[in-house]
Amino acid sequence: MSRTVRTASGIPLPQLEILLGGAGWVAGSLGFGAGGGTLVMAAGLLLTGWLFLTVRRRQGLAARLDRGLRARVLRLAVVVGVVLVVVGVGLPLIGQGWGELTVPVGAVVVGAGLCSLSTLLGERSLLAVGGLLVVLGAVGSLLALNSGGAALPLGVVGIGGAVVLWLAGVWRLGMVDELRARVGR
Repeated sequence: MSRTVRTASGIPLPQLEILLGGAGWVAGSLGFGAGGGTLVMAAGLLLTGWLFLTVRRRQGLAARLDRGLRARVLRLAVVVGVVLVVVGVGLPLIGQGWGELTVPVGAVVVGAGLCSLSTLLGERSLLAVGGLLVVLGAVGSLLALNSGGAALPLGVVGIGGAVVLWLAGVWRLGMVDELRARVGR
């Protein structure tokens, strides 16, 4: 039985989840401290680089976005980026203990941006991933407000969000089906 593998030529922004997952992994590894956190960060960056190069090498370039859609996507990216900068700078300045909310609120912002992006691109998988990131950010915010340290919300939201994003990116690109076919299941 032959299986069709979806190529990146029909997928808009194929490396999006991979790169966002790498950023989430870096944010999550900051909660582990200097020694272990550096090793965790290096492992995540290595995996991100490998996934990125694998997608680029094996599946070629992505689908071209027309001028109007590309402008809307860039506008959404700028809005999400500005909100992330405001959250990243503003929350720690509010007062003692509010800086722990930076990563969970950032996950909520990225999740909301992915939900908006899913309507622009017509990719339903981005809606599911965005919803999971919003829920993960809300759980991380509760953990940040109820705990005494930043390690738990940073680790849970950052590492958890990275794993969700990486799995969604690999799934959306059809790499899971190809791996299943190689294994023989």
